[in-house]
Amino acid sequence: MDAAAFVTKIRNAAQPCSLGVWPTPLESAPALARATGVAALWLKREDRAGGNKVRGLEFLLADARPDAVFVTVGGTGSTHCLATAVHCRRLGHRIVLAQFPQPDTDASRAVAAATARAADLVIRARTRAGLPLAVARAWFRARRLGAPRWIPGGGAHPRAVLGHLFAALELATQLDAPPDAIVVPLGTGGTAAGIALGVAWLGWPTRVIAVRVAPRLIANRWRIMRLASGARRLLSNHALPFRNPRPSGSPLGQSAIRVEVVDGLGPGYGHPSAAGERARALAAEHGLRLDPTYGAKAFAVLRQLAAGNVQRVVFWHTFAWP
Repeated sequence: MDAAAFVTKIRNAAQPCSLGVWPTPLESAPALARATGVAALWLKREDRAGGNKVRGLEFLLADARPDAVFVTVGGTGSTHCLATAVHCRRLGHRIVLAQFPQPDTDASRAVAAATARAADLVIRARTRAGLPLAVARAWFRARRLGAPRWIPGGGAHPRAVLGHLFAALELATQLDAPPDAIVVPLGTGGTAAGIALGVAWLGWPTRVIAVRVAPRLIANRWRIMRLASGARRLLSNHALPFRNPRPSGSPLGQSAIRVEVVDGLGPGYGHPSAAGERARALAAEHGLRLDPTYGAKAFAVLRQLAAGNVQRVVFWHTFAWP
């Protein structure tokens, strides 16, 4: 079975709703590759579809009751909160958000303003310690509006991982050969889990490098693998067993689902880092606009990869500016 046929089978079985236009473009960036020291660089433009969160929401918002009121959580600059609010409204559902304060940047300001316009209600905690109370208040208010339905922070759920699996399988039709590495920001882990699943299904030797931009308690390899395993179980429940070829050259007994976590957090979640800001400036010189929370910190890792003889790289561009 080829990748396109596998995607069709999953769509027929899981019946997600339709929110985006797929596939997202894969753009070659030769000048930016030279600037970062790699031989070839491609940009997977998830930002062109409204950001990476849209793929997961096609599964998370499917089959909702007409009176569903979705409740989720994130920072004031959370692209997950924004995407969920926008697409809930588009589908005719209500959305209540619980949010914690995030450092003020150009990106977080833009996202916060757009989220406030799209959501039915935003309950903001004054500190991160106050977030549990804000979540409880959000759930209580949602019950007064309709039938509350919870979405985990960041959309980190095995159902959402299936959407990111689709994104990885798209690469099989967009590249002539597997890349050496795929670099993706690591927050709540769903996107990295889907990419790792896709690379495993394709049998590619590609390294999946997840750059941690959130606290280790949330952004870690254990969580990525747990989400990936949950998505595999969902496929099995739909009578779609997940083939698990061993990448060529890998040791016997090694799992085909592999991911490497690299620390790129810097001063903290949402806080720009020195390396990230240098990477952001370099990308801007070549017409690529990155946000300081996710994209810039992940992009900063590219020069380290070039020094380690990684030459063909796909960079997962996840952030869509409002």
